[in-house]
Amino acid sequence: MSDTVQSTVEAAAEGVVIRVRAQPGARRNGVTGVREAELCVAVTAPPDKGRANDAIVKVVAKSIGVPRTRVKILSGETNRHKRLAVDGVTVVGVVDALRAVLGLRI
Repeated sequence: MSDTVQSTVEAAAEGVVIRVRAQPGARRNGVTGVREAELCVAVTAPPDKGRANDAIVKVVAKSIGVPRTRVKILSGETNRHKRLAVDGVTVVGVVDALRAVLGLRI
């Protein structure tokens, strides 16, 4: 599974891009796993007026240990499949943080 975590993250000009599968309306907020090369992020917020998007940005930022202002949605604002840009981080740092959140060996 650790290789699948790496498949969700790619290098970008000023940081990384993370492919995310949104799960709005969940019981709890958090990163739940990896599915089809996308990081599964569950949020309690409904997919209404951008509330789920805001919650997803917050969960991802907290999971990788960066301020929310460094995480932005590149594409998929109205779709379950999203691409998030994170500035000022490396692929290795993000992968290690996500593995730790998911309880995988680093």
